[in-house]
Amino acid sequence: MQRRTFITSAAIASLAGPSLVRAQSTLNVAVMLPMSGPAGLFGPSAKACAELAFETINSRGGILGQKIVPLFGDAGLPPAEVTQGALKLWKGQKAQAVIGMHDSAVRGALVGLFKGQVPYFYTPVYEGGECARGTFVNGETPQQQLEPVIPWIASERKPTKWYMIGNDYIWGRNTNAAAREYITKTGAKVVGDEYLPFTVDNFDASLTRIRDSGADAVLVSLVGGASVSFNKAFASMGLSDKVIRLGTLLEENTLAGIGIANAKNLYSSAGYFANIQTPAAKAFSDAYFKRFGPQAPALNTLAQSVYEGALMFEAIANRAKSLDVEKMDRASTGASYNGPRGTVTMGARHVKQDIYVATVDDKGFRVVKTFQGVSSGQTCKV
Repeated sequence: MQRRTFITSAAIASLAGPSLVRAQSTLNVAVMLPMSGPAGLFGPSAKACAELAFETINSRGGILGQKIVPLFGDAGLPPAEVTQGALKLWKGQKAQAVIGMHDSAVRGALVGLFKGQVPYFYTPVYEGGECARGTFVNGETPQQQLEPVIPWIASERKPTKWYMIGNDYIWGRNTNAAAREYITKTGAKVVGDEYLPFTVDNFDASLTRIRDSGADAVLVSLVGGASVSFNKAFASMGLSDKVIRLGTLLEENTLAGIGIANAKNLYSSAGYFANIQTPAAKAFSDAYFKRFGPQAPALNTLAQSVYEGALMFEAIANRAKSLDVEKMDRASTGASYNGPRGTVTMGARHVKQDIYVATVDDKGFRVVKTFQGVSSGQTCKV
């Protein structure tokens, strides 16, 4: 809808009373996704999931009687540039809520921009600890992805030495810091811990250190292209035959880049995989490919999280009967919906959700273990 048309419709509606305003109005929602940069490979599928979510919500009347109009912005740029784009969508195009799937540096910049003045739904895997007013988190935390999973791997595969490698920013560092505690509790040792820039494209030195350390398990906290390059080189060096790999950001796009032939002894922990066989997950997958066709971008946990973020927005707004941040904050505790990931419930502005562990076979990821209703481990006060 053009801005001039919106203003004219709203003006006419206001003369007829508040009920007509609600019936005629739309709800602009800014959607900040990585359409460029290191995480740009997730952008197309994330955008498709956002569009499907809004179409689904609009088909049942929208949010508070208002049909959602998405306003997309590129969150793959440097944080300062993303902030400027978000500001234009918020103040310039009057977005009344924001859904974001992007890295933590961008999240920090946007939290600083919004200052609790607009509801902000942050959806991807992240390191935990975000307690800003008006910020609601759907993504998996290290407590969810690792606390139950590392002991399970210890029981199944009995690794004694872990090596941790990640990108040099808050998610990789905080994920590995949490993992160290869980590894130590199993009786195993951490024999290496290193962090590399996003631009790294040669892992020879790191792989030599992993080999020489005697590690029999590696925690991979690399993102996108770096994860692809590392895992391919890992297999090329022959390490995949005897060393376990566990990743918390190894999803379908990344696996496609790595290649199934290079994924021996590879595990991934996430709240969603495209081939989960629950009725809700299958219904979502069917709807996605019916809407976007067989050549649609691959479903994955990061993209699908955007769909979940929209569902949580709907659940909290309907519970609060308002888009006021203070009212939504209060209504968030106990807000729940049934989505592709099953029943998801919010507390402390984070969610309790099922966590799946998958290995790789000739068809891709195969779920081998499910942990039901895992707490986020966060204690944000509302």
